[in-house]
Amino acid sequence: MEITINTYRNKLKFLFSLLLLLISTFCYSQTKLLSWNIQNLGESKSDKTINYIANTLRDYDIIAIQEVVAGYGGAQAVARLTDELNRKGNKWDYVISDPTRSNPYKTERYAFIWNMNKLKKIGKAWLEKKYQLEIDREPFFCTFQYKNKQFTVVNFHAITKNKQPETEIKYFKFLPEEYPNLNLIFAGDFNCPQSHTVFNPLKKMGYQSILVNQKTSLRQACKNGKCLASEFDNMYYKTSKINIINSGIIPFHKNFNSLKEARIISDHIPIWFKFSLN
Repeated sequence: MEITINTYRNKLKFLFSLLLLLISTFCYSQTKLLSWNIQNLGESKSDKTINYIANTLRDYDIIAIQEVVAGYGGAQAVARLTDELNRKGNKWDYVISDPTRSNPYKTERYAFIWNMNKLKKIGKAWLEKKYQLEIDREPFFCTFQYKNKQFTVVNFHAITKNKQPETEIKYFKFLPEEYPNLNLIFAGDFNCPQSHTVFNPLKKMGYQSILVNQKTSLRQACKNGKCLASEFDNMYYKTSKINIINSGIIPFHKNFNSLKEARIISDHIPIWFKFSLN
């Protein structure tokens, strides 16, 4: 009887150890992607602001940034932000796009910052060339590898709502066919809600948004306790290739006494996506 009990206990210990291993493996296999339109990221951002942004980003693995100033100060601000992240632990690197082909008043850069302890950048990042005449601020692609699996983040900032961003977004349905060997994740500020019919072709291909009916831009001032204005920022991923674990927003504006103070950081809140690769 004692042998049977000991055998049973040993089996329980083994199963418990196996469960812990599976849980730890699953948790370790997660990747956390954050997208943020950081309004006018350039020399106007003080060291205090850069430090605040770094504290907001430090727990994520990849940061996709829109609205980096194209002229002097933009690239330097991304470098300052990366240096600040490096002071907070882990080892970070970054890549910045060339200025987009839009007119001088609308051109900007994109940036990616990633945790080198977790991910490896594969090849060179690039601005989309095939549709650069049809898309004002052509998207910026960058491929990353986690363990032995790769995915490509497509960083994008659409034209403003009054200029009909759907006239640009409609070309996104061609990108999966243009890059058939890449596992694409579309991320950024689309200036257009996920419910718009322009996203239907992507949805029919198996892409899904991480957020639904979630506003992400800041009002000029809160009205009746409501501080968010429009459902603009989102990410779209291929459900057959990526398993979503969780997603959400960072309502950083709640840390400030007013939206005027919060908007010194940005007029958009960050969105995030925790996932594993199939």
